[in-house]
Amino acid sequence: MQVLIVGGDVGLASVWAGHLERQGTSVLHVESEQDAIDAIEAMEIDVLVLNVVLEIGSAFAVADFASFRQPEARIIFVTNTSFFSDGSIFRHIPNTCAHVPGAIPPEDLAALVEHYGMAQDA
Repeated sequence: MQVLIVGGDVGLASVWAGHLERQGTSVLHVESEQDAIDAIEAMEIDVLVLNVVLEIGSAFAVADFASFRQPEARIIFVTNTSFFSDGSIFRHIPNTCAHVPGAIPPEDLAALVEHYGMAQDA
């Protein structure tokens, strides 16, 4: 399974990646919109873990591009804000399968990634 993590918190992404890699998942972490788009063009993505607020670029541009280029890829949005707490993010981005707080325990995020990533293989 291929997972792309997009967000500026390198420490948190490293913790998440460690949990995912111990499950046998291949993980790439990038920090910007352009790097995410380049990765989506270059590799097959099963799950995209995407911070709603990117320091460099737009998370929605990344999600929209992923929906166009890899419509089967599932997107898990992560946020530390109350944006989209009403669930409207699911209406805006069709690939969205989860919207979780940034403080999600790494093992819970890994379980979500495994669940939604394995659904692609079925």
